[in-house]
Amino acid sequence: MTATPRIKICGLKDSATIEAMEGLPFHEIGFVFAPSKRQVDPETAASLIHSAKQLKAANGKAPLTVGVFVNPDLNELEHILVKAPLDVVQLHGQESPEFSRLVKSSFPVKVWKVMSIGKDGQSAAERVSPFEGAIDALLIDTAGGGTGQTFDWQVISEYQKAAAAIQVPLYVAGGLNSGNVGELLAGNQVDGIDVSSGVETNGHKDIEKIRLFVGKVIEHEPSTR
Repeated sequence: MTATPRIKICGLKDSATIEAMEGLPFHEIGFVFAPSKRQVDPETAASLIHSAKQLKAANGKAPLTVGVFVNPDLNELEHILVKAPLDVVQLHGQESPEFSRLVKSSFPVKVWKVMSIGKDGQSAAERVSPFEGAIDALLIDTAGGGTGQTFDWQVISEYQKAAAAIQVPLYVAGGLNSGNVGELLAGNQVDGIDVSSGVETNGHKDIEKIRLFVGKVIEHEPSTR
């Protein structure tokens, strides 16, 4: 586990918000390409990626750019990546280990796999182990994603062990906000935090909520258990 979890702010749609994030302690910016109220087209994403790469976060580095996809095919990915040069492809559907490996071998990107909690009765190890060597990070989220709802955090430790077994970091998403992220971090060891609706007001990213959220993450004393 890293001393302080990495922070991903997902669902960005405008350059003004991205520019206002200059100097904040975050690591990744996410853009949604799947059907969603946060969806962006490749041309808009290209402009947003350009804005993101001009930023210097608190660590002095530009954030990684992450594209969120649900069950894409290679042609769709190629069409988007040619126009919008992302650092990471995040697969949020029912993509197989074989498809994840194919994406990694076909494009110069890292691959993150999202697993929805409560989708089936398999254990974390059973779900995660087939992705060994196929992904660069694992993210667990509430079933459906983007709902603003949390899941049962008691499963996090099981997924942390499963992720560690295949040597990838674990990110947690699902209904996180400045009011509950401290509770999550107090009881769980995670490598990264992913937030979207929890830093919005009336469906739009709110820079003050973003500042408050990242502040809550970095002020938390990491667990030494």
